[in-house]
Amino acid sequence: MTRLSIIGITAAAAMSLLSTSALSEPETVSGPPDEPECFVPWSADTKFFKFPTKDGPYRIALANGYIANTWRIQMIQTAKAYAAQSDVTAKLKEFKVVSTGEDVPAQISAINNFIDSGYDAVIVNAQNPTAFTPVIKRAKQAGVVLVAFDNTLDTEDAINVNVDQKGLGVLWGKWLDTHLPDGGKILEVRGVPGTSVDTDRHNGIHETLDASGKKWEVVEVLGKWDDPTAQKATADAIAVHKKFDGITAQGGDTGVVQAMIDAKHAFVPFGGETENGFRKFCAKYASEGLKCSSAGTGPAQVAVAIKTAIAALEGKVVPQSVKLPLAVVEDPDFKENQDYYPDQSDNFFVGNSFPTCGINFTAQEIMGQTKENE
Repeated sequence: MTRLSIIGITAAAAMSLLSTSALSEPETVSGPPDEPECFVPWSADTKFFKFPTKDGPYRIALANGYIANTWRIQMIQTAKAYAAQSDVTAKLKEFKVVSTGEDVPAQISAINNFIDSGYDAVIVNAQNPTAFTPVIKRAKQAGVVLVAFDNTLDTEDAINVNVDQKGLGVLWGKWLDTHLPDGGKILEVRGVPGTSVDTDRHNGIHETLDASGKKWEVVEVLGKWDDPTAQKATADAIAVHKKFDGITAQGGDTGVVQAMIDAKHAFVPFGGETENGFRKFCAKYASEGLKCSSAGTGPAQVAVAIKTAIAALEGKVVPQSVKLPLAVVEDPDFKENQDYYPDQSDNFFVGNSFPTCGINFTAQEIMGQTKENE
């Protein structure tokens, strides 16, 4: 074989690869999306994607990172419950779940493995919003639909599904500002360091308090969205600082209130998440000063992410960034068996449905699933 013919074959192979890549990448198209009531674009400037239609059933994987808190456990269970629903199961050849912990390279490696194994879509709750650029590029070139949710990715080359996490921090900050007319000392119980959710919520809280013009002292501790961790961090903070005028916590809120009770700390205004146990406390102790804003999004946003991936594989138009509604209940509107459930686990996250997407789960559906990799 001549050198010229080798060069020709190599060039042809490269052109073929480029052609395949181009065919597999999504088109940027005009909206609206195919299901506008569910796939709400983040803003007026949000792009819309139309991927090449693939025949199902599909192989879809969930590459989760951190698992050691109740939200993430319920999220895994919710993903499995959604995949088990008959209309979804009919579209799935395989649904794989892997949790890799707080190790960012391990999560990236898991996504790469799914791409190499020929999965059609990968759902990811990203440990870091900026570290995934190479794997995002690989997924795009391979025609793998990559959907990030909750902790999303700083890119326009993957689909993001989320609530306004910074807006949630703003909401909590406004709650404290409203209930503390003279400012004061705030305990802020943060989430998992380095994640976009923790950063966005933190920034929303602080920008709101700073803009109030009042004098605030904010003590930050790490709760990792986990009840035992948040409870210990709160107990330690109370032991050192003695008194707080208000509290905001991103998760593990039931543990935070329990630490207040154990330390005999006076109840104070609290901006927190949507755990059932937290809402039980908010209803029980409202008359004693525990004035709560309970807001967030249930782990069911993973189901919206899976639904979005399937829609993209079916060639439907989807936004590059999907905005989900917050679930919000504030004092004095906590209603038994609607906003909190006395007979359910404290660790169960309430507000775990998205009716506009046809997604709603009973506690039994979710709790019947496991958290393990499979």
